Amino acid sequence: MLPLITEDIRQVVLNETLVDVAIWRKKMIHYLKEENPEINAAIIDAAQATNLDPKSIALGAYLTYVLLEKADKAEASFVDDILD
Repeated sequence: MLPLITEDIRQVVLNETLVDVAIWRKKMIHYLKEENPEINAAIIDAAQATNLDPKSIALGAYLTYVLLEKADKAEASFVDDILD
């Protein structure tokens, strides 16, 4: 099951992203190359294989990845707090 993306998480990620979309997207390319190169390759392949704007496709995929990653960490932290 996917983690719950709260309104707070959504706002934080969007605020980070929208400061400078091009720089944020480039940062994510490098981050995912290290963190999960298979996902990064899939995002780039999908972005290049469509008739849509590849930068927009990649931005959406990276945004989704970060939202899920932050939500997963928030849920793990919540569970840890309950168990303590």
